[in-house]
Amino acid sequence: MKRSLRRALWAGAVVAMTVAAVPMTSAFGAGSVTATFAKAQDWGTGHEARVTVANGSAASVDTWRIEFDLPAGTTISSSWDADVTSSGNHYVAVKKSWAGPLPAGASFSWGYNGTGAYKAPLNCTVNGAPCGGGTTPTTSAPPPTTTPPTTTPPTTAPPTTPPPTTPPPGGGKKVVGYFAEWGVYGRNYHVKNIHTSGSAAKLTHILYAFGNTTGGRCSIGDSYADYEKAYTAADSVDGVADTWDQPLRGSFNQLRKLKKMYPHLKVIYSVGGWTWSGGFTQAAQNPTAFAESCYNMVEDPRWADVFDGIDVDWEYPNACGLTCDTSGPNAFKNVVSALRTKFGSSALVTAAITADGSTGGKIDATDYAGAAPNLNWLMPMTYDFFGAWAAQGPTAPHSPLTSYAGIPQQGFWSDAAIQKLKSKGIPSDKLLLGIGFYGRGWTGVTQAAPGGTATGAAPGTYEAGIEDYKVLKNTCPATGTVAGTAYAKCGSNWWSYDTPSTIGGKMTYAKNQGLGGAFFWELSGDTTNGELIGAIKGGLG
Repeated sequence: MKRSLRRALWAGAVVAMTVAAVPMTSAFGAGSVTATFAKAQDWGTGHEARVTVANGSAASVDTWRIEFDLPAGTTISSSWDADVTSSGNHYVAVKKSWAGPLPAGASFSWGYNGTGAYKAPLNCTVNGAPCGGGTTPTTSAPPPTTTPPTTTPPTTAPPTTPPPTTPPPGGGKKVVGYFAEWGVYGRNYHVKNIHTSGSAAKLTHILYAFGNTTGGRCSIGDSYADYEKAYTAADSVDGVADTWDQPLRGSFNQLRKLKKMYPHLKVIYSVGGWTWSGGFTQAAQNPTAFAESCYNMVEDPRWADVFDGIDVDWEYPNACGLTCDTSGPNAFKNVVSALRTKFGSSALVTAAITADGSTGGKIDATDYAGAAPNLNWLMPMTYDFFGAWAAQGPTAPHSPLTSYAGIPQQGFWSDAAIQKLKSKGIPSDKLLLGIGFYGRGWTGVTQAAPGGTATGAAPGTYEAGIEDYKVLKNTCPATGTVAGTAYAKCGSNWWSYDTPSTIGGKMTYAKNQGLGGAFFWELSGDTTNGELIGAIKGGLG
């Protein structure tokens, strides 16, 4: 089974976005308004920093202005959520117009990418007063007497482009995350959130889900969300509002802006998914025509620069998903071959595939190894093994890494899928390990350990039986682990999900197996400061 969120259209209440809490490593300030600098990540030749402005006074602050110096060898190359200008090593950061006043007791975070290793700023002031109180430090040259302009960035310091030397996250391992097009509705999750959460700096690839395959042809999944929706300045990646007459809007344009800010990022258009996999049956009858339609969709001149390839999410070739396919074991291989021929050798062609490692199961039904030479990588969906579609249980973790005593189905764990795919001749470095940024749960459960009976699906924000990690970490914290993943019992509800700790263990497994990296479904399930993607990136590093 595949995560049922991928089957559904948008629904539910708006998810409120909050400012991320940032660990403090270089603090200045004892007055009413303070600034705290924190190293978010450091890769030697560059770094990412977060700055938190806190209003400790009893009154709202209409604006704030931070001035500081950076030590020699460190410069700011890009910034977000503040207007930053410079003169030499002296920097001025002022509040964005869309940010609004800072209420009493509230805080606001902005960030920047810098060249060189992270170094704590010097001579920090907020609104003209020393951040640290007392006299201004004298550990470096004083700031120039002429304040640089605060509205127009100097031409020598591009405000939105990180250093081109920024390496891919994870030491060359792939960190691939799904962005669900319907998330811009009830979930209120937009491309900007990939940026503000710090996730964009950790990702290597984004999978945009999904394009439709109805009738055996690729077509746009949701034209409004994809390229028609107008973004306000507050919701836009770069703080610039869409205009009524611009040629491209929606998430496609937001992804274009994101890629300009993070040049290492690649975006892949994923087609199919649980709901729209039925069209692959007809596509297999004429793979060349299917590939032609997909190429025309992905390489449409309005957004050709946004996408770097195509992802096939066929659930499942020569087997059953929402519908059953009987195209034969070669159908998937033939479709992939046609896509590679049409898109060419330089494009990315990838596939999300079954993780059913049982004997005679879905992996055995299709020649995945025969398709592998034409794929950059394959993503066995090592989640959704168990869930409340079995309403009475037994309770079981939906994403076990290994087997355990009492597991309901043989071959339904991550390692079983990885070993079966490797045994068929698929190179380890072409396999990515799948992680779910959500949990699956039952209600009516009395037993804390896995294997208990239930009466149905546990309540969820958008759908019964499923809930985001960002919710579960607070409402039902993990109480135990089994088979390399976590579970929790809260009242009569029982949930299983991955935590930063269990993801760390899975990334160690991925490295030990020589896998190409990891992927996850999907970005909006993470916390606003990207806890889970941080665990993936850190674990692969």
